[in-house]
Amino acid sequence: MILSTTLKMEKAMAQAENYSDWSDAAAAHDRSTGVDKWKESDESKHFDSASIRRRLKRISKLWKEQDNAGLLYALNEGIHGNMDGMGNDRLHQKAKFGTKQLIQDYVDAIVNSLEYLASDKVDDIPFEEKLDFFRRAQHCYGRSAFLMSGSGAFLYFHVGVVKALWSEGLLPHILSGSSGGSVVGALVSTHVDEEISPFFEAENLVTEGRDDDNQGFGLFGGSRSLKIDQIRARITKMIPDLTFQEAYELTGRHLNVSIAPAEKHQTSRLLNAIASPNVYIREAVMASCAVPGIYPPVTLAAKDHTGERKPYLPNRKWVDGSVTNDLPAKRLARLYGVNHHIVSQANPLITPFTTDVKQQNNPLSAIRNATTSTMKAWLNANVEIMQKPLSHFPRLNSLANMTLSVINQDYTGDINIIRPAMFWSPAKILSDLSVEEIAELIQLGERMTWPEIEMVRTQTKISQTLDRILFEYESELAHDHVVAMKRKIA
Repeated sequence: MILSTTLKMEKAMAQAENYSDWSDAAAAHDRSTGVDKWKESDESKHFDSASIRRRLKRISKLWKEQDNAGLLYALNEGIHGNMDGMGNDRLHQKAKFGTKQLIQDYVDAIVNSLEYLASDKVDDIPFEEKLDFFRRAQHCYGRSAFLMSGSGAFLYFHVGVVKALWSEGLLPHILSGSSGGSVVGALVSTHVDEEISPFFEAENLVTEGRDDDNQGFGLFGGSRSLKIDQIRARITKMIPDLTFQEAYELTGRHLNVSIAPAEKHQTSRLLNAIASPNVYIREAVMASCAVPGIYPPVTLAAKDHTGERKPYLPNRKWVDGSVTNDLPAKRLARLYGVNHHIVSQANPLITPFTTDVKQQNNPLSAIRNATTSTMKAWLNANVEIMQKPLSHFPRLNSLANMTLSVINQDYTGDINIIRPAMFWSPAKILSDLSVEEIAELIQLGERMTWPEIEMVRTQTKISQTLDRILFEYESELAHDHVVAMKRKIA
């Protein structure tokens, strides 16, 4: 009977049309297998449950007694992303839906306490002291970012991942994309919330009619349409002509686009509203999608002090960002204090060798990881040995260095949504797709995201709350400053 119920729930999960139906089936699956008892029990070897329980009781007691100063002090020492190991990935592997109830209760208690202390109800703590606390808390806790890999025609997988996260209110405000990932990041970051949902439908991502084979022309050019003017026209139609700063002011989302230099002795760059506020996003996306040897390198453009469009670094040309920095984790940490990475991995060169943490105990995955590590070591050693002979053949040398750059990167984060292997011919990776194929990839991205939704929710809830509170506080400060200036002038 139990086996029959479990199989029924697994079938329901596989056939679910949306996250609500999937989560209901997943929760029922946990009940039928007895995993609910594991959720309700505090004990686990993967985190210090006793310490978390003590902290939860202390916060609840201070809340009940309305001891605001004590609550602020308790939170000062207790806001960390992996407090007592509760951020351990293994705590999200046993259940189909959710994790230990103690962890969810603790996160909810922290969030409720933060919102309470930030509210006008707490008037015995000065605004300046609150602001200082929330700034330090955000700095200590860190922030989450959503990173999209290079992808070619698989960029529609990213669209499905974004759709699943955005629909649950879980899409981080810090986004990074390279190559195809930059297209999806730009779509989201240049449109306000009310304009985003239509881009989740396959028919709205086809920018031209049909060709003779009844194939739709997607965002990415293909084997029949490699002309740079055609690709530029498609990106122009989908992405508004905004600078990184203008896009941030419009949507509040921090877009980051990876690009690589076409010339020697230059370094890769991460374009965003902090480092390159006046650069136009369209050209940045064009550069990040310029696959070496297939699309020509791109010169960036920027808005000058008079509002005119001008070449940006006119002597420099740029190509596909995934070549050197597919997932720029270190740069995001330096710019925004990001220490938690949600990765949508669809890079066709990488996904066959990438393993999610949930599959690392699988013997086949262990063999694959060992093989990949051996291959990396072998390639690095051989390229180093051949460095001098290759110097006489510039193109071969460039190809060898590019290969090393690709294989030596880290392609996973804290939460990984990895596109399953699809047996497409290499030519199709950069080809136009039909509406049906686009819809299939979007749905695949959604389905691969659903099992990670509750992990994302639990691990980002506190950082999202801190971000929201600080945004409101900083807005209040800005308003007060404007009022003060007006009074001074008067």
